Amino acid sequence: MKNLLVPTDFSTESHNAYEVALQLAKQTGGRVTLLHVLETPEMATANFSTYGGPVNGVDLPNYNAIADEEFIIRLMQMTKLRMHAYKDEAARLAPGVPVQDTVEIARIGDGILAAIEKHGIDLVVMGAQGHGAMEHFFVGSNTERMIRLASCPVLTVKHQQPEFNVRTMVFPSDFSPEASRAVAGLQRVRVAFPNATLHLLHVATHDHDAVDQHQLQAFATRHHLTHYKTAVVKAERLSSGIEAYAQQVQADLVLLPTHAHSGLSTLLRTSIAEAVATHAFPPVLTYHFQ
Repeated sequence: MKNLLVPTDFSTESHNAYEVALQLAKQTGGRVTLLHVLETPEMATANFSTYGGPVNGVDLPNYNAIADEEFIIRLMQMTKLRMHAYKDEAARLAPGVPVQDTVEIARIGDGILAAIEKHGIDLVVMGAQGHGAMEHFFVGSNTERMIRLASCPVLTVKHQQPEFNVRTMVFPSDFSPEASRAVAGLQRVRVAFPNATLHLLHVATHDHDAVDQHQLQAFATRHHLTHYKTAVVKAERLSSGIEAYAQQVQADLVLLPTHAHSGLSTLLRTSIAEAVATHAFPPVLTYHFQ
């Protein structure tokens, strides 16, 4: 997790993600690529009602008053200035961390997916909500799309993390045979945070749930896990059980493997990861497994 991508609309939420990315890059010896996506007027998903008025404290050019080409040029110039301000901030927040900026002209989701491939990104760090021209990316179906389609893990940051230091991470699982296939991703994350305590969590949503502490211990032994704790909690919904436990243990990170295959257990389906990522207090790291 050394080549990080931060999509930004210059909102508070995306800045929170940027701060976390800088801290993570400093800890791991990584680098950060800062991305802003511009949608042209003819793109159906563009929301140009924001243009021509102040967005996050900055007046944007009025699309209705100028030609398409000039409009895009002005937006590019303004975006570059704001990107440079972010890079200057990096020198203060995380000295020595390389930061590059890039602008894509595309539909927002497509632009981010393209940037992942173009820059060889191995982790996307993104805010869970935005209030600028990219608002419809950071909330709703586009956030879910990124978790579902990104070829690399996605770290979703909902709140500011002044000191992002992973000491406690939660790994929810049903500890089924399918879940064992997700352990390789867990081990890669543990390499990045070797001193973190791992909480193996099972959320029981009905009285006949057969998973108990002994099975969690067996899972840990089978996969040679160390420095861990186990917990079984009851909740009406998987997502709410995960969120409540993460708050209870003051988790710094929730780790959720996902798989789109409908035949897998409920916990491993992408929809659960999407729900937790957009509601949980600590950052949530989602990754796909085969």
